[in-house]
Amino acid sequence: MGREIKRIGILTGGGDVPGLNACIKAAVFHATEAGREVIGIRRGWGGLLNLDLEDPTANSEWVLPLDRSNTRTIDRFGGTFLHTSRTNPGRVPPDKAPTFLRDPEEADPEDEQPLDFTPHVLEVLEKLEIDALIAIGGDDTLSYAHRLHQEGFPVVAIPKTMDNDVFGTDYCIGFSTAVSRSVEFITNLRTSAGSHERICIVELFGRNSGETSLITAYLAGVDRAVISEVHFDPERLAALLMEDKRANPSSYAIMTISEGAQMVGGKIVEYGQADAYGHRKLGGIGAITGDAIKRITHQNIIYQQVAYLMRSGEPDALDRMVAISYGNLATDLVLSGQTGHMTALHSGRYSTVPIDTIMEGIKRVDVDELYDIERYRPKIQTMLGKPMFLY
Repeated sequence: MGREIKRIGILTGGGDVPGLNACIKAAVFHATEAGREVIGIRRGWGGLLNLDLEDPTANSEWVLPLDRSNTRTIDRFGGTFLHTSRTNPGRVPPDKAPTFLRDPEEADPEDEQPLDFTPHVLEVLEKLEIDALIAIGGDDTLSYAHRLHQEGFPVVAIPKTMDNDVFGTDYCIGFSTAVSRSVEFITNLRTSAGSHERICIVELFGRNSGETSLITAYLAGVDRAVISEVHFDPERLAALLMEDKRANPSSYAIMTISEGAQMVGGKIVEYGQADAYGHRKLGGIGAITGDAIKRITHQNIIYQQVAYLMRSGEPDALDRMVAISYGNLATDLVLSGQTGHMTALHSGRYSTVPIDTIMEGIKRVDVDELYDIERYRPKIQTMLGKPMFLY
């Protein structure tokens, strides 16, 4: 029989998405109604990494007790009121290690090997008397939750990412709102695209999965959609867009493109230093594509990065529903001692999967089923039997 759960920790990591606060509130209300304490870890895994156990004033910086009073209204806003970070305590660059954890006698200015502070994280959890942890995040954040599970600490994972690419679940918190925002912006952009008779290129988030570009294109009725999974030929794309423009009475064409898309023979557009999980920032493939389309077609271009606007503001109804449901389900798992699992949706039904599942594969667009690789657009041959979001 596992340990008795008296105090539950909760954190959010990685990029913010609408619905996180609703998820936190649901978990807090459910846990406190069951007579448990809840401790919020601020700034994701960074809170557990940076908390100095020898500093009596450090707790307020990195830890926040949660109750019905201080979470009562948080679901009315987007983002995460616990804040977030892209921190991996298992792979910390030496120059990013907290000062109090550095050993000056062993410090080597030439050493660039990442440091593993998992023992410190486990010690912090013990000193905070946290018996189980609910981690809300994407595949990077949840990969460290999996690490703690391997170390024997009770963890329950909740998937969130507007890219919807956590393996083991059909749906992640944040995806519906991101698509809704994108459809709205594309609808508005048609005004300028039509007025100026231009080709409009809308770049959307999506590092490895093109699901956001695909579903947004499908719902917004754009002419073409480029996704991360399929390398594209700019000459062919240009010809298709000109075909679309000529067929449009308003003489414009509009397309979506994933930030992680690549031209045939090209490479992914990255910049800046890699984060704690080895990812550099993406963005700009839409501008490069726009330059290529303009050169080939001699048409003027509108290029628009929707970027952070996709994840801004309050969640839509679907993300509220999933966030609240995941928060309650995760708390049920903790209270019943069923840790080592991730909340999930499969064919529209709530379920759970072992947390090991996160590490067992990659979630990408089913290109054969949902995408026309020759015409660069969604391809839905039949709706019969398809789940609501087609995947």
